[in-house]
Amino acid sequence: MEKEYAKGAEYDFYGKLPLKKAIPLGLQHVLAMFVGNLTPILVITGACGLGAGTEFADLQVTLLQNAMLIAGIVTLVQLFAIGPVGGKVPIIMGTSSGFIGVFNSVVATMGGGIVAYGAIMCASILGGIFEGILGLCLKPLRRFFPAVVTGTVVLSIGLSLIAVGVNSFGGGNTAQDFGSAENLLLGLVVMVVIIVLKHGTKGMTSISSILIGIIVGYILSTVMAMVLPTTAVGADGTEYTKAWVLNWDKVAEASWFAVPKLMPVKLVFDWRAIIPVMIMFIVTAVETVGDISGVTEGGMGREATDKELSGGVICDGLGSSLAAVFGVLPNTSFSQNVGLVAMTKVVNRFALATGAIFLVLCGLFPKLAALISIMPQSVLGGAAVMMFSSIVVSGIQLITREPLTGRNITIVSVALGLGYGIGATTGILAKLPEAVQLIFGGSGIVPAAFMAIVLNIVLPKEKERENN
Repeated sequence: MEKEYAKGAEYDFYGKLPLKKAIPLGLQHVLAMFVGNLTPILVITGACGLGAGTEFADLQVTLLQNAMLIAGIVTLVQLFAIGPVGGKVPIIMGTSSGFIGVFNSVVATMGGGIVAYGAIMCASILGGIFEGILGLCLKPLRRFFPAVVTGTVVLSIGLSLIAVGVNSFGGGNTAQDFGSAENLLLGLVVMVVIIVLKHGTKGMTSISSILIGIIVGYILSTVMAMVLPTTAVGADGTEYTKAWVLNWDKVAEASWFAVPKLMPVKLVFDWRAIIPVMIMFIVTAVETVGDISGVTEGGMGREATDKELSGGVICDGLGSSLAAVFGVLPNTSFSQNVGLVAMTKVVNRFALATGAIFLVLCGLFPKLAALISIMPQSVLGGAAVMMFSSIVVSGIQLITREPLTGRNITIVSVALGLGYGIGATTGILAKLPEAVQLIFGGSGIVPAAFMAIVLNIVLPKEKERENN
């Protein structure tokens, strides 16, 4: 087994790899996560009414720019560690999709706008510090998070995001032409291109299939604008621009270089955001434990050490607090990159660091952020449906890593049944105290995680039952 993981420097975390080999290996990690790193910013700013076509459109470009910078910085910390911060594991960090459900719930509760986004940022700073403290205490808590718990959490995250991806696929449910033939065609073409490249090609083309699919979406949107009407008349008689039309003026107006802005959004202290987001940071700590375990087992052929898990979770938390200072949503380990490590066995730190440095450089060029910010929702949806569904599959793989005993089936069944059910039927909590609605309503992730953790504690192990 050891020989399988020691073929060359690229398969050794500390191996000395030449730059010409490290760069493409690092870039493939960036290509795998580039879109996913920016998707949550597009989704949540859109939900808050801060997206393209609003008075806050410039803010969205700034946040996308900062998201790339922060992902690069936090990844470097995770790879090299600063004291106890960082696990020194081959993990790529980026803006978490797992928080989208909770943030959407907060936005709905607070009515959207810049105030809701400021409340999310304040809650993220406090929640990140809280997760950092959890990381320091992780060793005694580790036994509460076996694969069946982490897998159930990851599975519930994926399930909660599928509807978000489908909404984007239709052009965004706030768009006046939501579900139009043009939007659906665009999303479908992007999805088909991704599938064909992912499974019909090899190497860099296969790995970067999502990025290529989105580029095809941009090209198709441009061609459609040449042959189809770009405006329509709404039910109220006013003319609007269709959701799939690219706003190239926004790219032209963006500067080539800019220093990232600290505190681009004013922080707002609001318990309606803090309580559910704080709970979600517990959930994401569990997910990070699963991701780190995944890269060490899949890429290195061994279990993760307590030090690696603790440092990784601390980096996850404090990196999220740093991200919020720059107006960026929480930064966590990226599951799609965990899959890439498991598939290629490439764990070299220097290779991954070259990718992180590329992200930092991208964060200094607003034109690139602007180019991404004009992405039609249907193009995003064509990729997002697959990305979010792959999280479901990752959860299933974690759950089935251990034997599916009757105990484990009960944990998964009850946690998903209640968690996903409550998330899909939020009215069930309407007569309960507002605090309960804030914590458990709007997203099935928190109740599913809560039930999985509790059931794992209270249900006797199979051997204990046999002894009794």
